[in-house]
Amino acid sequence: MNNKNSIYLLGLFALCLSFTSCLKDSCEETRHFVEFEAIFAHPNDFRIEPDFFDDRKLELPGKIYYYDNKIMINERYEGIHIYDNTDPSNPAKLGFLAIPGNLDVAIKNNIMYADSYVDLLTIDVSDLENPSLLCRDEEVFNVYSWRDDRRGYYVGTKETDRVIEIDCSEPNFGDNFFWRGGNVFLDDAMLANNAEATGGGVPRANEITGVGGSFARFSVIEDFLYVINTRELVAYDLEAPTKPIRKETTPVDWNIETLFAYEDHLFIGGNNGMFIYDRTDPAAPSYVSEFRHARACDPVYVKDDIAYVTLRNGTTCQNFINQLDVIDVSNISSPQLIESFDMEHPHGLTVRDNNVYICEGQFGLKVFENDDLKKIGDKRIEHIEDLHAYDAISLASDHLLVIGNDGLYQYDTSDPSDLKVISYLSSEPSK
Repeated sequence: MNNKNSIYLLGLFALCLSFTSCLKDSCEETRHFVEFEAIFAHPNDFRIEPDFFDDRKLELPGKIYYYDNKIMINERYEGIHIYDNTDPSNPAKLGFLAIPGNLDVAIKNNIMYADSYVDLLTIDVSDLENPSLLCRDEEVFNVYSWRDDRRGYYVGTKETDRVIEIDCSEPNFGDNFFWRGGNVFLDDAMLANNAEATGGGVPRANEITGVGGSFARFSVIEDFLYVINTRELVAYDLEAPTKPIRKETTPVDWNIETLFAYEDHLFIGGNNGMFIYDRTDPAAPSYVSEFRHARACDPVYVKDDIAYVTLRNGTTCQNFINQLDVIDVSNISSPQLIESFDMEHPHGLTVRDNNVYICEGQFGLKVFENDDLKKIGDKRIEHIEDLHAYDAISLASDHLLVIGNDGLYQYDTSDPSDLKVISYLSSEPSK
């Protein structure tokens, strides 16, 4: 090697060292990530008969469902707490229906349809203390599509005490979450904004069906049950309600979350937008239109040809939007945004008369008048701050159910600007 080439290589090496040093010196920012352990459920552990227990504490409230004067509160991934609400001022605990992996239910004429991780169960609950499993349709819900032969289905994560710090030189620095060593790591700043812990049809004569909140994934309409998984709408024929027949499975979009039935249409809320399907052929709903928005979690509620969609941020939603979208769906083929309103951290919602009830997570429950759809955000008439509110069901013009991490509240809404507590069922999280 001649002297000229040697000097050139030494200069290049020095430049590389200098550049690396500059990179190192400029990489002063760090981020903290919390480790979550992967959880698996083996079919031998959840493909069992549902059981009924006289007593079990309400610890992790999930979704709510109302059926035949009974309040049903999901205990996340465990089953359903059932209360007799004949006297709303003093709801009486009837017991707990244990269903491993359960999040959603729908009921028609004492036949319950419930998820159990990947499966859809049909359960006779005419005698609550002796539930009878009538049918199990396996692998309906593809959110748990990853399966390990030894451990079973991957069903979620559990937070650990481990926190790691990474700096901006690492490839995962710009991610909100990443996988490593079989576990997932979530940005703790995003976790602070994530408060995670839904739609029904009009019953015909001689039929008793229930109603869910705005986070429901199930809906019973006449002789059909509709359920959604993470990307598909699945229709079941209930002509023989004790043995649902799976009909069409319709692809919708990635990360769909909620299902709301309105007139002859199904409104599906997803991370990327609201999707509308026509059920003229109830066995095979057909796509009509959609309303796209920035990536966000979004329950949908529809009344009087107006769709109310809440968008919020958080770990699973991967955005920084907190707002209410009000959309005109009178022309079902072409939804039009009327107005968007800033919110704090909106979750579920319901509409009754001229009022919109919005659950704002850790920011409580808010009530807005909607007589002027372009000014809803300026017409807040009530704000209850001392509760966590996840979802709501309006049972009547003077009766509202609200569920959150704290438990279940029942409110007298005779005066929407001055809500009165009727009763409260508190949760008791395990320490």
